[in-house]
Amino acid sequence: MSRVNSNHSSSFSRQVRVLGVDTGGTFTDFVYYDQGKLTIHKVLSTPHAPEQAILKGIKELGLETQLENLSIVHGSTVATNAVLEKKGVKTVYITNKGLADVLTIGRQARKELYNLTPEPEKPPVPSALCYEVMSRVDADANNRQSLSSNELQQLNDFIRQHQPQSVAINLLFSFLNNEDECRIEKSLASAFPELFISRSSEVLAEYKEYERGIATWLNAWVGPLVQGYLKRLTKGIQPAQLAVMQSSGGTIAAEKAADHAVRMLLSGPAGGLAGAKYIAAVEHDKAPVADKPSYTKNLLTFDMGGTSTDVAVIEGELQLTSEGRIGDYPVAISMVDMHTIGAGGGSIAQVDAGGVLQVGPQSAGAAPGPACYAQGGIQATVTDANLILGRLSGDAFLGGSMRLDEAASHNAIKILAKQLSPSLSVKDSSFQLKKAVDETAYGIIQVANEHMSRALRVMSIQRGIDPKTLVLVPFGGAGALHVCALADNLQMSQAMVPVHAGVLSAFGMVVAPHSRDLSHTINTLLELTGETQLNEQLKILADKGMAELNAEGIDETGIKINYSLDLRYAGQSYTLNVPWTELKKTLQDFHDLHQKRYGHQHDQAVELVNLRVKVSASPVTMSLPELPLVTTEAAAIQQKNLYAIDEPVPVYQREDLSYGHKITGPALIVERVSTTWLEPNWICEVDPVGNLLLSKIS
Repeated sequence: MSRVNSNHSSSFSRQVRVLGVDTGGTFTDFVYYDQGKLTIHKVLSTPHAPEQAILKGIKELGLETQLENLSIVHGSTVATNAVLEKKGVKTVYITNKGLADVLTIGRQARKELYNLTPEPEKPPVPSALCYEVMSRVDADANNRQSLSSNELQQLNDFIRQHQPQSVAINLLFSFLNNEDECRIEKSLASAFPELFISRSSEVLAEYKEYERGIATWLNAWVGPLVQGYLKRLTKGIQPAQLAVMQSSGGTIAAEKAADHAVRMLLSGPAGGLAGAKYIAAVEHDKAPVADKPSYTKNLLTFDMGGTSTDVAVIEGELQLTSEGRIGDYPVAISMVDMHTIGAGGGSIAQVDAGGVLQVGPQSAGAAPGPACYAQGGIQATVTDANLILGRLSGDAFLGGSMRLDEAASHNAIKILAKQLSPSLSVKDSSFQLKKAVDETAYGIIQVANEHMSRALRVMSIQRGIDPKTLVLVPFGGAGALHVCALADNLQMSQAMVPVHAGVLSAFGMVVAPHSRDLSHTINTLLELTGETQLNEQLKILADKGMAELNAEGIDETGIKINYSLDLRYAGQSYTLNVPWTELKKTLQDFHDLHQKRYGHQHDQAVELVNLRVKVSASPVTMSLPELPLVTTEAAAIQQKNLYAIDEPVPVYQREDLSYGHKITGPALIVERVSTTWLEPNWICEVDPVGNLLLSKIS
């Protein structure tokens, strides 16, 4: 069920100047929207201090003196990198007596099922920093044993002794009764004003003490790092307003973001999906041409950047999950449902001990980067392979602002070619050597494509979704170079390269709404829950989300509220999320979804596990400029020789294309921030706003 209070825009959506910033492993992307005009930009990331790249980009865009009344929406990797690199702050974990080992024991799942002597893993929180309190709430929310004042004082003494930067409080059944958690928080906040405090009943009011504990600890572990980073960035961009993208596809004010650091772990990728959803909706509404393929809102997306590729499905709305993982840890916070692999433009190619070519997951990143960046990198990457095959132009990279060193790519791939063909020697002719390098580069692309195809199958075929019914949508700097090959691998016949695909995550920051995602565990049979009672409990969550948005200065007008339930058959461990409308329809929707996902359904009772509410403000109202309709053929700017293509391939400048232009592959379509490789047997048509609609020629 969704509710809209008014058709008016929120205070944030009235901003006419918005800068979206996506910090990636290799590049930091910018999309600046000002009264109907879009400007895009890229700079190399500065992983040691991400704010430096942002400030540099703002300066290069000429916005350094125009920060007044500017809204900046940022996709941050600070929380993600801290978790992946295991570089959080010193954190004390507070729990019930006898439960200090919960985070260490976890679910007792082994990474290597058949390894009988696995390497012991370092516990999330050292035992010396785990503190147990004499407090107990039962499963019916009854307070069986309350904290004493003396015990609170002993806890304060423990904190004073160990001097942590943060604490995570996770007590049993706190989602039903959080009285003692709140008492602990109040006591610590009074005694240690600078201490970062994360409380499980605030972070994740759901059952499963391990998942709730991990989420609360992650929030505390990286919260101070996010807080410090955002303070530095906020200071550097004053007086501009700063908001941060959350993992669920909505934004939150920077001053509140640190309190919700665990909700930022998929900050950048969520921006890309928000952008893809927006572009797809525009394309769906502007598809009046009868003989054009039917491009729908059901998308299979892949975001291929410099370090990784993120794959997701969009079926009208962003698909969310509470069963995600970051590194070694489960993250039960609501986040976009995606599968990530270590295959990007900067993925390093190498020959393993068995003489087999491998690509990734290691990446050259931004520093030193691929060999062709000429910044000290000497290992061959996917970007180097695309350059050698002629699919990238060394003198037109980033609109000519960065030149690629083809000789460096050749030398890096030559090393691999010799490892793959030991008989190859310096005495061989230059023709033979070039052929070996070209074939190795082609092999790198094929291996990378297979990795990405496998990831696409995970999110489609393995979930009961036929990819042939979806439109493949690539974005990120490298995605459009691989779109046709990946579509062929999955037998898909339609694809769309969005306008501004190379910076779509930053674009998504601009169009994403302010939002809150709230949840609460119920654990009862759905049939035994009255609709009136259920609606009342959902409204409590909705009112809380509304209050949080109001506290950020967002008016109630235009706020949209979506209700959903986590359901399962009695006896199952995992749930499916189903929109809430009314009892009979929601039950049927659950049965249908279970049939689609798992191939069967049951007659047994259905359990209601969690209530979920999404509260979101109106996004920035943006109209993409429409291109004039033309009847002439598109004009190529040059002809180029490519590997394995007999005739010279035409190269088109995307900015020169207009609505109605049709291009038959093979062809290259270049733009400032990405390149599209249109393979043979594929045709491209430009839509009214500049999206490239790709169709397989049957």
